[in-house]
Amino acid sequence: MTPAIHHLLATRSHSAAFKALAVVAGSVLLWLSAKAQVPFWPVPMTMQTLAVLALAGALGRNLGLAAVMLYLAEGAFGLPVFANAPQAGSGLAYMAGPTGGYLAGFMLAAALVGALADRGWTKQPLAALAVMLAGVAAIYIPGLLWLSRFTGGLEGAILAGAAPFILGDLLKAAIAALGLPAILRLLGR
Repeated sequence: MTPAIHHLLATRSHSAAFKALAVVAGSVLLWLSAKAQVPFWPVPMTMQTLAVLALAGALGRNLGLAAVMLYLAEGAFGLPVFANAPQAGSGLAYMAGPTGGYLAGFMLAAALVGALADRGWTKQPLAALAVMLAGVAAIYIPGLLWLSRFTGGLEGAILAGAAPFILGDLLKAAIAALGLPAILRLLGR
């Protein structure tokens, strides 16, 4: 670790620079996790669920939500940060497509998981798993409701936007819950 990064980590609670770095790094992590994907239609399978849950658990509500919002702003402005962008389009048009509800769910999940982490609910493994599962639900609910507009109803949305992903997302929630203590130690929290 470079001396500058070590200094930022050591002074994280008082450092505006650390907070800015955490938000930008979080948005980059979300971008990279969008590109790690298995193509499905109408919603690709990515590592974003894991990234959102881990970021919110590690950074808390304010910084975790800020990282997600920065990521979404980058995408809204047309940067190719989303899964399947630029091939499937970018900007606000992409956000209005089938994955738009899941993108909105990222904000809900970051706020929920981050707030519960701030209250200490992620310190015990089973409680952390419950928090991460609540975060998955916060992504799925708006995701499926929005996707239902493209699949002819909620049943089609569940078949296309939940059934193929649920086992993987449950595994991602477990990984986030189990990995959170190591991430917190790295960040000095």
